[in-house]
Amino acid sequence: MAEPERKEQRLRPAPLLFEPAEAAADPEHFFDLESIEDPRELLSRSTELALAFRAAADRAVEFQAIAAAQLADPRRFDRLTAADIAQRAQWTEDYAKKMVEFGRDLARGGAEPR
Repeated sequence: MAEPERKEQRLRPAPLLFEPAEAAADPEHFFDLESIEDPRELLSRSTELALAFRAAADRAVEFQAIAAAQLADPRRFDRLTAADIAQRAQWTEDYAKKMVEFGRDLARGGAEPR
């Protein structure tokens, strides 16, 4: 008997902590990593941050795709062409077309969110 398929769980990385304006203005300051002296702790925390940034970037791309699909929707009287969307998002036209399709898949529930 086959085991039931397990849905891959969404990775929940460490939360991005708020950076005070003074700290963000200091180019050497990055989420207080520069103050961690233990290399094990530094590796752990910097890995958590890298995963959090990757997860945030993935989600942002999904939202870009959904917005592109909505802007290209032929039912909209003010719809945009792929070229218009590409210009606004600083993409190539081919990439904009792919993002519109990805956004449509996400809206239909066909694409698996990350």
